[in-house]
Amino acid sequence: MNKPTVNMKLNLKHCDVLGIGFGPANIALAIALEELMPNANVKFLETRERSMWQPEMLIERSDIQNNPLRDLVTPRNPRSKYTFVNYLYEQDRLFEYLNLGIQFPLRKEYAHYIEWVANHFQHWVEYNQRVTLIEIINNENSVGFSYRVTTDSGKIYIAKALVVAPGRTPYIPPPFDKVNSDRICHLTKYLSHVKQWRQKPTCKKIAVIGSSQSAVELILDLSKKFLNAEIIGIIRNFGYRLKDTSPFTGEVYFPEFVNYYYHIDRESKDKINQDLRYTNYSSVDGDVLNELYLKIYEQKLDRDQKIFVKNNRLITDVSIRNEKIRLSIVEKNLKQVEEDEFDLVILATGFKNLGSRENEEAYPPILKHVESYLCMNDNGYLNINYDYSVDLLNEISLYAPLFLNGLCESSHGMGDAGSFSLLSLRSAIIVNGLKQKLKTSLNTSKEEVTIPFLQTVDK
Repeated sequence: MNKPTVNMKLNLKHCDVLGIGFGPANIALAIALEELMPNANVKFLETRERSMWQPEMLIERSDIQNNPLRDLVTPRNPRSKYTFVNYLYEQDRLFEYLNLGIQFPLRKEYAHYIEWVANHFQHWVEYNQRVTLIEIINNENSVGFSYRVTTDSGKIYIAKALVVAPGRTPYIPPPFDKVNSDRICHLTKYLSHVKQWRQKPTCKKIAVIGSSQSAVELILDLSKKFLNAEIIGIIRNFGYRLKDTSPFTGEVYFPEFVNYYYHIDRESKDKINQDLRYTNYSSVDGDVLNELYLKIYEQKLDRDQKIFVKNNRLITDVSIRNEKIRLSIVEKNLKQVEEDEFDLVILATGFKNLGSRENEEAYPPILKHVESYLCMNDNGYLNINYDYSVDLLNEISLYAPLFLNGLCESSHGMGDAGSFSLLSLRSAIIVNGLKQKLKTSLNTSKEEVTIPFLQTVDK
């Protein structure tokens, strides 16, 4: 008996623009596409069951770190119905929010806002679709190329253009990258991981690795969730560093800075990155720092200290012994070696950027099957254009443009470092790029969108 044939066309879908991931970056792009390129046939694929922003870091009283007006759309179109202010108005919470008198919204509030916007695009998004394969194919009966994207459900999508926004890859530093244990977790799995350990009376000693804002927030949160446990922060620096919140260095999040940064050479970029590091990395807001310091002081006053900070420390080895995580720790100035055991270790060690260094990756892992087509420069970085498109070999980018959304800190500066500051303007730039590159196949205006404050860049 012959086996029944499967009609692959039933699982085959065509679109003009296919977005991979539906977090804040591609949600902002969806708004821009709806408002600026309404005739395009658009589809987004999201691994999770719904759009969620930092679900594992929605800890009590934590707030966002940027002005709420730098939301998914306001800097580009303040009159849009998708603004944070309109979200508050439609939730009948505007006056209550204004009455709070806070500088930054709670992280939970912003997460609700992002999900609220995402829900307006249910017709464009397919959830529970994890992309397993991206291929570049020749167009049938025509000149050029397209993308064929396959998901774990067996669905296949053919797209003229691809916008990749999977988020950044968590950075697991050595020696933790060689150990697999449910007693070690990255902050991207914090809440769900800690939930299962709160019920275990054996969890008496917890380490938090890293010197970022998240690290300090986690120490404070753990001290509330594990009242009788020792919480130990381990950092390489002398102390947790105050974030650089000067309005002068804050101009790194201005659109003009993107133009400036993009056009300087790699050596100059590296020098500026070092100069501006503490506006975003390995630094903590003053209110959070003061809260931690005061809490430690009060514990000492009560002769009941449970939060400790081990500074100037390097972790040289990790092992598992008797269901505990054993760390070999070196005081980097005195060269003294100590061994310590923990029931739980949280890695607040950030994320990988695109690049060629040890803690970077050459390209987003989701593009591994098209690696041979990616153009790299002499410094080992992807060739990323000003409109966030990636250069591909054999002139493929002329027919099948590929854009990176929210992953281009190496080429465009700190506005791409997971910040909301330039999301809306970046989306407009990508839409302009899509219009130009797809103008021969879409019934859409070829004119560029005017973006306030942005300079004109030569094509």
